[in-house]
Amino acid sequence: MVLRFPQILLLTRLVAIPVGAVGGVLLLFGFLSVFEFHDHLELSFLEPGLAFSLLAMILSVPLLRYRSALKQRMAPLFALLAWVMVGLCAAIPITLVTGVSFSQAVFESFSALTTTGATVLSGLDDMSPTFLMYRQFLQWLGGLGVVVFVVAILPHLDAGGMKLLKAEVPGPSKDEKLISRTRKTAHALWGIYLLITIFCAIAYHLVGLSWFDAIAHSFSTVSTGGFSTHDASLGFYRSEWVYLVSDLFMLLGAINFALHFAFYRERRLRLFWENEETRTFLIIVLVLSLLVFLVLPHAQSFTVELKALNHAFFILISFITSTGFGAENFTQWPNAALFLLLIGSYLGGCAGSTAGGSKILRIVILFKLVRREIRRLVHPRGVFAVRYQGRPVQDSIVRNTLAFFFFMLLMNVILVGLMMIDGLDLWTAITAVTACINVLGPAFGTLANNFQPLDAFGLDVLTFAMVLGRLEYLTLLVLFIPQYWRR
Repeated sequence: MVLRFPQILLLTRLVAIPVGAVGGVLLLFGFLSVFEFHDHLELSFLEPGLAFSLLAMILSVPLLRYRSALKQRMAPLFALLAWVMVGLCAAIPITLVTGVSFSQAVFESFSALTTTGATVLSGLDDMSPTFLMYRQFLQWLGGLGVVVFVVAILPHLDAGGMKLLKAEVPGPSKDEKLISRTRKTAHALWGIYLLITIFCAIAYHLVGLSWFDAIAHSFSTVSTGGFSTHDASLGFYRSEWVYLVSDLFMLLGAINFALHFAFYRERRLRLFWENEETRTFLIIVLVLSLLVFLVLPHAQSFTVELKALNHAFFILISFITSTGFGAENFTQWPNAALFLLLIGSYLGGCAGSTAGGSKILRIVILFKLVRREIRRLVHPRGVFAVRYQGRPVQDSIVRNTLAFFFFMLLMNVILVGLMMIDGLDLWTAITAVTACINVLGPAFGTLANNFQPLDAFGLDVLTFAMVLGRLEYLTLLVLFIPQYWRR
């Protein structure tokens, strides 16, 4: 693909939008610092916020008359540019407030926006409320994706909006439209997302969290991001009710938002169980949680056993939804339990959700494909179709699924190798890559507490892994194919 001058101008105008959006967010938190939290951080947000807002105006206003349609092949390029620009801009206040290096600030910023939840920061309990809420809000903003947000606020992008939506929304079923027009689709997604977040904040407050912590954790729960306002994560509260509330809303965030929209219209709870992917997802959660509980050390007290069961469900749901919340001493669990957690993180949530991982829909298609090939060995002349929800799956989706798993395996091997070259042992390297490429957050080994021990090279590799996992491999890797850039 050769970028012609009108397309370059259009890309410039489009990239200015996420830059301006970040500028607006920074201005908002600058005002919150002044009028709400009174923690004297206003300059760390207002100055870069004004700069980014001015830059966005300079880039976009002279180009408003260029309204050429967005070509479909440009959608992956814009998706990457949007993530890079937002991640770099959002990192500025992090380094200004905390004093960490720019590589660490960029890692923290991309971790928030991709809803990974990995952190290089410690001492969160003593940090200013403006900065803590800023980290949480970045995760919420990244939950459904910056590009979906762009589509929602840009009516004049209707002609090319669905291309952006398809490049950003995770999962192989992204061609399905919730409603006829792209802008209305994006608005519906954000409306449902906001509604679930409000209910989550209220539920957290009802089980004992302050309104500040309830709102902050609702941002990172529904977005399946996992950031917390405390170093001990949700384990800080030592409340079984907090874990139960988190379980519910992590699961809601990991279920296809198209189903949430269908439930909103039809008010039928059975819609979730009737959906093959959601049904499989809930069964996997139940089975893996029970397996984790069975390999945990057992106590004689019924109360202790019940608490261990609750913790097993909480941590497993936290991993399979790629949220990454922590509880008391879960990193000290037996290796068998930690291995089950890693398996859960690779399985992931449902397509069209905020969760990471491979997506259960792809797992279902893969297993049905394997079953079909086994049946062909038994009945060589038989004709067998891969079916989902009773309908044959298109060959293009099957090919996409196989390509996804191939690239997932390849990139995991490459990234683990790079992290070992950087000095990590095998177990730490595997869990660090798993944490970032599945947008999960927690790692084990020497990075069990946080990612602070890594040098700039390691942080940059894992930042790339987060973007790669968030855009689900193919959207990003296609940009490295020479044929993509040819006419």
